[in-house]
Amino acid sequence: MKRLFYIVIFLHLTILPVLAEDDPFAKARNKMVEQDLKGRDINDTTVLRIMGKVQRHLFVDKSQQKSAYNDHPLPIAEGQTISQPYIVALMTQVLKIKPGEKVLEIGTGSGYQAAVLAEITDKVYTIEIRKGLAEQASAKLKELGYKNIMVKDADGYFGWEENAPFDAIIVTAAANHIPPPLIKQLKDGGRLVIPLGSTTYYQTLTLVTKIKGDDLRVEHITGVAFVPMVGEVQKRR
Repeated sequence: MKRLFYIVIFLHLTILPVLAEDDPFAKARNKMVEQDLKGRDINDTTVLRIMGKVQRHLFVDKSQQKSAYNDHPLPIAEGQTISQPYIVALMTQVLKIKPGEKVLEIGTGSGYQAAVLAEITDKVYTIEIRKGLAEQASAKLKELGYKNIMVKDADGYFGWEENAPFDAIIVTAAANHIPPPLIKQLKDGGRLVIPLGSTTYYQTLTLVTKIKGDDLRVEHITGVAFVPMVGEVQKRR
């Protein structure tokens, strides 16, 4: 039986920024925002503010913290990775999430992307197929004061039907097709972003907008490289 790790939802909580003098990583985080995000094509002011606020170094092992604000993925437990800051910012930006919208994340990993999403809206649901990662992420998010996130240990291929429909869905692992349950659980007008293509090499970051019913608009954003989605998706190639 799958377990649910609930962080009770109260009013939307924004974590107060740590004062620069108390945060030895503040300078590195600001440099990341200015050079790796603003310096490329991240121009959403909300996304930039949040990326400058959420402390990525707290979502990686202490041995990796000095590299936390470099623009590349970092290893986390169970052979997984935390995405590079630019990709986290890009996926968040293309979804155009508004306060109050309900967002589903497939692939909790470290919990960093969920934290970024939770700074925009008070309704974040995130699924992680690896029980150990789900437990760690849930504990970390709770420790950091996020009360507007629910973490579930399950196969993200099937989404989270009891909390559907969602305004936006973000898939943070590579798949060679879009899981049909995710499209079904997306509202009309909802957006889904997913690394689509070969799960061995590279994929195309793809934005899908559900116009109505089965009518979809598909946009190709850029080339990416993500760890593969596992579980049911592997049976349906």
